[in-house]
Amino acid sequence: MESLIVHPRNKEQLAALKTFMKAFKISFEEEKSDYDPEFVAKIKESREQVKRGETRVVNIDDL
Repeated sequence: MESLIVHPRNKEQLAALKTFMKAFKISFEEEKSDYDPEFVAKIKESREQVKRGETRVVNIDDL
């Protein structure tokens, strides 16, 4: 059987997903993150900027 990893964007989506899965008797596990969701979003955006080449290289001698 397959497993799914779901990333709700807010508490309302999380609650709706839990309600749906309980109604259909789908078992699920909860895993809490130690990181603030806003911080995680900023890191993801930074990684996307790197992929798009939107970075700046600083020479150590220029510091």
